[in-house]
Amino acid sequence: MTEQHNTLAGRVAVVTGATGGIGAATARRLAAGGASVALIGRREERLKELAAEMGEIGGKAVAVAADVSDLEAMTRAAETVRTALGPVDLVVANAGTMLGAPYESAQPVEWDRMIGTNLSGLIYTGRVFVDDLLATAAEGRSADLVHVGSIASHTFYPTYAVYAATKAAVATLTRSLRVELGPRNVRVKNVEPGMTATELGGDMLDDGAREQFAEVRKTVQALEPGDIADAIAYACAAPTRLNLAHLIALPSWQG
Repeated sequence: MTEQHNTLAGRVAVVTGATGGIGAATARRLAAGGASVALIGRREERLKELAAEMGEIGGKAVAVAADVSDLEAMTRAAETVRTALGPVDLVVANAGTMLGAPYESAQPVEWDRMIGTNLSGLIYTGRVFVDDLLATAAEGRSADLVHVGSIASHTFYPTYAVYAATKAAVATLTRSLRVELGPRNVRVKNVEPGMTATELGGDMLDDGAREQFAEVRKTVQALEPGDIADAIAYACAAPTRLNLAHLIALPSWQG
């Protein structure tokens, strides 16, 4: 008989970028499956609200304010999480930002922010929890490192060159870490959403790019954050022997 999916119950998860969108939806979904969840993000009050909401429905949650692009802050956050919930066996590195502008007029501060959050922050998130994941895997239990990338890693759009570059780097990092950590039974995954209804892109400095993106969102049906959360939960609840390593989640119209 084929083994059924594992349960998420009893797992200890971390979700970055948990203040809204895919991060908040994923935290709720993992908690609904029985996991304890650490919520990491920059907006402390929003994190506390979400943690309280999850507590009311029976989920154990802790809010930890931290900037993923600051390694020292993430190291302290990891210590806080372990003290509150114990060793971590499921990490969702979701924090990200998307800032579009023509290459010749883009503000370098936006490039730095995308590289810091989308790439450095994702790397730091995995680094501060990897020892926990390796220890869990050595015990024969599921250990998951989930990177939330983007379809932009291999589908290109004008004015989003640097954003796409950060997501392409995430895809390469994921494949490389699968080679390094997979033989030690840590399951490394890249989940690449297409257009999803989140706050992403609302704070672009370039007026034209911001207005164009807002207009596109009015004219197409985007995925809901919960769609991505369900995909992540499904992949992490798979039998320990199985790694759903690369998931592309698109609105039907997007291909």
